[in-house]
Amino acid sequence: MKGLTDNLEPIADRIRDELTAKDVAREKVLPRCREAIRHCSQAIRAVHRQEFDKAQELLKGARQLLGEAENAGSAYNELGYAGFVRDAQKEFAEGSIILALVMGKPMPAPDELGVDVVSYLKGMGEAVGELRRYLLDSMRRGDLSNGEELLAAMDDIYNTLVTMDFPDAITSGLRHTTDMVRGVLEKTRSDLTLAMGQKGVVDKLDELSTEK
Repeated sequence: MKGLTDNLEPIADRIRDELTAKDVAREKVLPRCREAIRHCSQAIRAVHRQEFDKAQELLKGARQLLGEAENAGSAYNELGYAGFVRDAQKEFAEGSIILALVMGKPMPAPDELGVDVVSYLKGMGEAVGELRRYLLDSMRRGDLSNGEELLAAMDDIYNTLVTMDFPDAITSGLRHTTDMVRGVLEKTRSDLTLAMGQKGVVDKLDELSTEK
């Protein structure tokens, strides 16, 4: 008489094979995502040093690594939504957006970057913090030439993020990022206004001194 679980072993073998294959794919995806994040971090540092060509090359490398990760996990859709993949896409979006705005170029869209829209939105929000840092560095150098333009871009990003009023289950905590952006924006607006006011006073004193 056959037992009710006589077929359990072949079922378990098939499941084991599938999980093994998935694990192998994950082990290919994970290091590429980590390396992509490292490239993006280095690219952002290069932007702050105004080494824009280097930043572009690093982001190009990050995009290639993300493509390799996507190919390695293509047989398993759930790997595309894994936290480490989303984090890598977010960092890539952040670096690409910062570089574009600092160079005075239009913001790249999610499909141009090949990233998930939620990762894009979170990367866009985190880019605001790095733009503040870039602006503060510029202020210390006495360079306010693109201050208002970058502040306007930060304002536009915030105004876009507040319209993404969807549950956290869909946006993965985007509301927290949006709240951070609001604080960063207000502090940057205050700092830039003060710096421009001080520069105006200095310029006026220089003008009066020249006249005398």
